[in-house]
Amino acid sequence: MVLNRRAMLGTLGGLVVGGALAATAWPAAAATFDQKSAPFGWTPHKLDPVACAKVAYDGYWFNDYGCCYGAFYAIIGTMGETFGAPYNQFPFTMMEVGKSGISDFGTICGALLGVASSYSLFWGRNERNPMVSDLFRWYEKTSFPMYDPGDAAQGVKGPLPTSLSDSVLCHISASRWCTSSKRAQSSKDRNERCARVTADVVTQGIAILNAKIDGTFKPTGKSEAVAYCGECHGKDKQADNAKGLMDCRPCHGGSEHVQDKFQNHP
Repeated sequence: MVLNRRAMLGTLGGLVVGGALAATAWPAAAATFDQKSAPFGWTPHKLDPVACAKVAYDGYWFNDYGCCYGAFYAIIGTMGETFGAPYNQFPFTMMEVGKSGISDFGTICGALLGVASSYSLFWGRNERNPMVSDLFRWYEKTSFPMYDPGDAAQGVKGPLPTSLSDSVLCHISASRWCTSSKRAQSSKDRNERCARVTADVVTQGIAILNAKIDGTFKPTGKSEAVAYCGECHGKDKQADNAKGLMDCRPCHGGSEHVQDKFQNHP
């Protein structure tokens, strides 16, 4: 086959166009650790804590996604419903992993994780950590639950017993409530309690969020227990072997509940 000048130019043109299409179809790989938006680049908006508390409570029950999902959606999801993108583009079901202290392990209370995670979309650690510390310290010294959904209750209607957890850990918070209220952890009452705690945490979390936006947020200091233990356990101290800011007493207070349960346990 003999190619004339016109055919040759057509062939070469096709190669050029094909190459351009290939380049478009296969973009250069993104740099490691790169992201489209600026770090902590979303803009926070003030929210109504009363309205969001109901969203948090309902979110706890929605598809059984639990506390972390309910708390996070009450903040970021509400912003999405009001302001659209980028808030409404978050894959909210990702936060279901925080249920029951992260996949049932009873570590951090999922409601706390949900609120703290929402803060991290707006602020880096230097600004965010005091907000998280303030929320967590409040949680340690507050008797839960306070929120009452009234006739809209999805688990158990009416007032519930309250208890002070002294800890941000799901295991301790829920177990102390079950012990003091004489309810089983697998009961509908305990689920209702945690749904209401989710609403309580969001209410306080939004109060902190709004104060931060207004420039009136003033963080609290360390707990007495953390300050006391930190006199010996910490950087440049005689025993630099303890890490963390949560109240030390629930695990190191010497009560019968934190003694060795693997020896002579009934």
